[in-house]
Amino acid sequence: MFGYFYNEVLRRTVIAFGTLFNNITIKHLDGNNSAVSVMKVPLAYGPTQKFLARIEQNPNLNKPTQITLPRMSFEFIGLTYDPSRKVTQTQTFLTKKTSDATSVKKMYMPVPYNMEFELNIMTKINDDALQIIEQILPYFQPSYNVTVTLAGDINEKRDIPIVLDNVNFTDDYEGDFSTRRSLIYTLTFTAKTYLFGPIPDATAGVIKKATLDYMTNLDTKNPRRELRYSVTPRATQNYVGDATTYLSQDVESDSRYIIVQDAAALTTASYITINSEELYIESIDGNNLVVRRGQDGTIAESHVNGSGVNVLNAADDALIELGDDFGFNETTSFFQDFKQFSPTEGTDV
Repeated sequence: MFGYFYNEVLRRTVIAFGTLFNNITIKHLDGNNSAVSVMKVPLAYGPTQKFLARIEQNPNLNKPTQITLPRMSFEFIGLTYDPSRKVTQTQTFLTKKTSDATSVKKMYMPVPYNMEFELNIMTKINDDALQIIEQILPYFQPSYNVTVTLAGDINEKRDIPIVLDNVNFTDDYEGDFSTRRSLIYTLTFTAKTYLFGPIPDATAGVIKKATLDYMTNLDTKNPRRELRYSVTPRATQNYVGDATTYLSQDVESDSRYIIVQDAAALTTASYITINSEELYIESIDGNNLVVRRGQDGTIAESHVNGSGVNVLNAADDALIELGDDFGFNETTSFFQDFKQFSPTEGTDV
C-alpha cells in the first residue's frame, strides 16, 4: 500500500520556524544611554533542560555572557491533524516537477497538520529577557505568515501561519549563592503546515502503448499471415481545463458545422471537447470548423454561444487517470468477426 517518498515537509517547516528568531540582538547601555555592548542572541535546537544542565555543571562560566546566557532554544514538540482546514479527499490540483517543467502532474490536495513548537528564552538579567520578548511579540497578532517551499520537487510554496499560543515565565533563583540565576520565558507556537503525498510519475500505472499480434497456426502449404494492431492511448476528456477558444454561435446536436471566436490554436485531425461532448476536427476554414460529433462514446448535444472549446493535447494525455479506458471500450471488428471461429489444422485465416 505504502511506497517510499520523502518531501521533507516537516524538516522544512522546522527550519522556517527557527529562521524567524536567528537575528535577535540585545544592547547594554551605560549611564549616558550609550551602547556599551551589542550581542546577537545564540539560537539552537534542543530542549531547555540540556542548556540548564550545562549552566549548573559549571556555574563560573559567566564571562563573556554570550557564551552561556542569554540564549534561546526551540524544539518541535507535537503534531496533530487539523480538521478545520480539511478539503475533499478526492480534490486534486495541477503541478509540474522542477526537473521536468514540460510535464504536467495531477496531485491530491495536501493534508493539514499543526506542528507545535516551544521557544525558550534563557537570560541572567531580566532586562535582557524583556528586550528579546519585545522583539518577538509585536509580530504575532496572534499569527505570522511564513512562505515555505514545502515540496521542493514541484516547487510548491505555501503560506504557513505560525500562531503564538502562550507565554510563560519562570525564575529558578533557588539554591545557594553558587547557583546561577536563570530567567526563562517559554513561548509556545502552532505552525499550520500541510503534508503532501507522493509526487506521481507520468508513466506510472498508465499504458502508453499496446501492441497485439495475431498469427495463424503454422502451415507448410500456405504462407503465414500476420496481423498487428497497435494503439497509443490518448485522453478522451479535458484534464487541464483551459478553454482554447469559445463558440461564437449556438450549435445544434445534429450539426457538423461550428463557428468559433478564434481558430488560430486549432488544427485539423485533432480532438476537442465542448462541455461533455468530444468532437473530431475534419477541416478548418477561417473560424469555421467541420467536425465529427459524439466521439469515443460521448453524446452529441446542443451547445450555446460562448461555450468553451478545449483542445485535447499532450498536456491532457499526461494527466490520464488510472482506470480511463482511453475510448477503447469495444472489441475490434477483427475479433468480433473471428471470436467464434476455431481454426483447425491446415486452415489459413
